[in-house]
Amino acid sequence: MGCAPSIHVSQSGVIYCRDSDESNSPRQTTSVSQGPAAPLHGLFVQTDAADVIPPSRASGPPGTTRVRRARAELGSGGSSSSGSAGSAAPAATTCRGRRRHCCSSAEAETQTSYTSVKIGACENSSNYRLKKVEAYIHQYVSSAEVRIGPMRLTQDPIQVLLIFAKEDSQSDGFWWACDRAGYRCNIARTPESALECFLDKHHEIIVIDHRQTRNFDAEAVCRSIRATNPSEHTVILAVVSQASGDREEASVLPLLHAGFNRRFMENSSIIACYNELIQIEHGEVRSQFKLRACNSVFTALDHCHEAIEITSDDHVIQYVNPAFERMMGYHKGELLGKELAELPKSDKNRADLLDTINTCIKKGKEWQGVYYARRKSGDSIQQHVKITPVIGQGGKIRHFVSLKKLCCTTDNNKQLHKVHRDSGDNSQTESHSFRYKNRRKESIDVKSISSRGSDAPSLQNRRYPSMARIHSMTIEAPITKVINIINAAQENSPVTVAEALDRVLEILRTTELYSPQLGTKDEDPHTSDLVGGLMTDGLRRLSGNEYVFTKNVHQSHSHLAMPITINDVPPCIARLLDNEESWEFNIFELEAVTHKRPLVYLGLKVFSRFGVCEFLHCSETTLRAWLQVIEANYHSSNAYHNSTHAADVLHATAFFLGKERVKGSLDQLDEVAALIAATVHDVDHPGRTNSFLCNAGSELAVLYNDTAVLESHHTALAFQLTAKDSKCNIFKNIDRTHYRTLRQAIIDMVLATEMTKHFEHVNKFVNSINKPMAAEIEGSDCECNPTGKNFPENQILIKRMMIKCADVANPCRPLDLCIEWAGRISEEYFAQTDEEKRQGLPVVMPVFDRNTCSIPKSQISFIDYFITDMFDAWDAFAHLPGLMQHLADNYKHWKTLDDLKCKSLRLPSDS
Repeated sequence: MGCAPSIHVSQSGVIYCRDSDESNSPRQTTSVSQGPAAPLHGLFVQTDAADVIPPSRASGPPGTTRVRRARAELGSGGSSSSGSAGSAAPAATTCRGRRRHCCSSAEAETQTSYTSVKIGACENSSNYRLKKVEAYIHQYVSSAEVRIGPMRLTQDPIQVLLIFAKEDSQSDGFWWACDRAGYRCNIARTPESALECFLDKHHEIIVIDHRQTRNFDAEAVCRSIRATNPSEHTVILAVVSQASGDREEASVLPLLHAGFNRRFMENSSIIACYNELIQIEHGEVRSQFKLRACNSVFTALDHCHEAIEITSDDHVIQYVNPAFERMMGYHKGELLGKELAELPKSDKNRADLLDTINTCIKKGKEWQGVYYARRKSGDSIQQHVKITPVIGQGGKIRHFVSLKKLCCTTDNNKQLHKVHRDSGDNSQTESHSFRYKNRRKESIDVKSISSRGSDAPSLQNRRYPSMARIHSMTIEAPITKVINIINAAQENSPVTVAEALDRVLEILRTTELYSPQLGTKDEDPHTSDLVGGLMTDGLRRLSGNEYVFTKNVHQSHSHLAMPITINDVPPCIARLLDNEESWEFNIFELEAVTHKRPLVYLGLKVFSRFGVCEFLHCSETTLRAWLQVIEANYHSSNAYHNSTHAADVLHATAFFLGKERVKGSLDQLDEVAALIAATVHDVDHPGRTNSFLCNAGSELAVLYNDTAVLESHHTALAFQLTAKDSKCNIFKNIDRTHYRTLRQAIIDMVLATEMTKHFEHVNKFVNSINKPMAAEIEGSDCECNPTGKNFPENQILIKRMMIKCADVANPCRPLDLCIEWAGRISEEYFAQTDEEKRQGLPVVMPVFDRNTCSIPKSQISFIDYFITDMFDAWDAFAHLPGLMQHLADNYKHWKTLDDLKCKSLRLPSDS
């Protein structure tokens, strides 16, 4: 009677047997049959990851005090059951040693060091059958969470296939490494059984013995596995012999050509094998796992109703979905690998549209608008296109994703029906869903607007980017989201519903629902401080200190004589005013020659040009007196908010009123109201922000309930000063109805300069003015309603946008003027910070500390956050190429200084 072997169950559940008189080499309880005719036997073992690699295999597997009861039935025979992963499946097993033993019964014992299963009741026969083994086996499956983009995935334990013709220390090393890493491991001895096992389990890692060729051709085995579909995401490792000292190391290219991914120099150390497997898991295996997950994304794309096209950064087509094939009439095999430039173009697009699109998307910005495409049949179809750049390695653009929908026109409906006939689709549902698409004002996006006949051709590509950003702003108004949802619902709605939603959109565009939900746009402290200082009322923390400012009603001016009429202006001033209609007009030169009283002189000239006195039925003497009173109540001690700023805003307003589209949208009452509003919009400004006044508990903040404090004060004081003395009352000769209308328009425009409603005004202007105008321009056969620029509601939006742009037009002035204004506003903010610290008030804008502030950074933040979007929208309406060029040049100036870590207005060498 021979002694029974000891069958051990390791901590992780790997079953192996070891004869008492044999070496400590691990004996896996399963072996794959040696011949192709024999069936495949395999125990697919589920293991747990070990924290520590055992220092020696001789010590045996560590046990566990916590075990889970499991049943393992081992039998002999010619067939095997694979079972479920992680369980001891029934399998034909062979304990390979010097002697073969069979046990008729088993007794399970749990120990603290390891769990053993003793086999007793040995019988003295040549063939023993192991009937039943009951054991407590610890079975915890390791898994890893992996993210790919927004997807969250869970990776199952890794499966490893070892292909070794014979057991040796190297195969043992990988076996124990798998055990300790928590991998499920199989061993195959022949190419046939290896292929069969792989096709059954789809292992993530395959290790093939490439050290000797007399048993099997490792490269042939690798090629046979690579010929199967599942191997696409499998990493195959070749174990090669150590090179002798006098022999040059072999190239890996033959291995790579055969299908191997990696090479492993023979090393039976468990730690070396473990390290290799772990590196593969965290490298190639995890990458392949992410790639497999992409199949679900492609499945979604293939079933998407919208046409989708993906191109490389140099516009080579990489993917189109079936909806794209149906829309364009091409088969994907005709498109993949081709450049977009090779495809036929429609002649219905504007000549500069492609340049406009490319300029936008090459900057990493999304473009959206209407584009005419040519189908394979030669027909042109109108599409609503959304192109999104995809940023990849190195922060560079790697792909462009285009989402395309048919715009509903008569021609497009015909093409759509034709597409359905060509594809054998008899359904009319899709064409019906497009029927009323063109009725919406939103059907053509304002992002496709670009200047026509610009006197600065380089600006053609500059005009629309902010219109694209309006739709992807991080501070998007909730009402804008509502409109977009309604637009999407309208596309597939019945006729009656589509018409009702048209009416809903009309209401939403004329209702005060556009205030955005402010969030943190970025982590830039300059931007955060600007938002806090300009768009909020501070911390509302009242203190015992009250901020009181004085009025300069009785300022004494220099010896310069005040003109009686415009004809009495001194020659030096008259020469400067000859150029006042130009955007390059230098307000600071006028400030100097008028001894800081530019508002009176510029006001007389501008008001005369627009016939204000004639409209108001007042004399130039009354107008002069009024201008004197208003200018006297501007604080010349302010670095920025003084009468020079008022004159600058008046000049910008007059310039905008001279633009053709603005002039055609407003009547004379609107023009007069705009000029008066520009003149008085900052009268008696204390040189401090609303937030400061609220925190200081000023009289004005208390009077106006911490709401639009300064703007309310400017309008109220302006009308008070005007009505106080008949000699300066420019409204005394107009009837009550005109006065009420004029007064309301002035108040509305001045209140529009309050920054807390900045995005409300911009969003409403874009949705009610820009988008319908774009629809008229782009869709010649569109049935959209007219823009209605002359409707009272739209006139209000235009006037608000005009004075807002005039109020903050400094970044759009010529560079020298822009720099001067930047220095002045910074000095005023510095002074406010100094006073906040002296009085112990909350510091509203901490970055505006004169000792640490970077003026270029503050200007960059202001332009990015407030200016660019607004002026692009205004430019799309008023056509202002010169201003947009100045804006681009000035932004470049500030970026250059910031890149050079310069915090001042100019480089030291330029000062």
